[in-house]
Amino acid sequence: MNIYAFQSTLMLVVLVVLLAIKGFAFINSLTYSAEAYEAAGKLTKPAWCAITGLGFGAQLILIGSSPLGLIHLVFTIASLVYIADVRPALAEVTSRR
Repeated sequence: MNIYAFQSTLMLVVLVVLLAIKGFAFINSLTYSAEAYEAAGKLTKPAWCAITGLGFGAQLILIGSSPLGLIHLVFTIASLVYIADVRPALAEVTSRR
């Protein structure tokens, strides 16, 4: 078994998964109203759309770089925070699940 082929395949899988996470967070952040963000006590809609959108855009632009680089990790953490904390609060406020 060629270790380099395995490593390349693993990094491709990681890249696709992180791209999917960031894309989902960005698209989902667009679906809620600005009032829902206020009612949930979270950052504003433009702030979350910018954070998740920049992360998704950076992932697309820097697609050739390592998905474990600093920029990718920062935006991945931000997207995971959105998915784990903000999205459930927005769903609770809007009764959408």
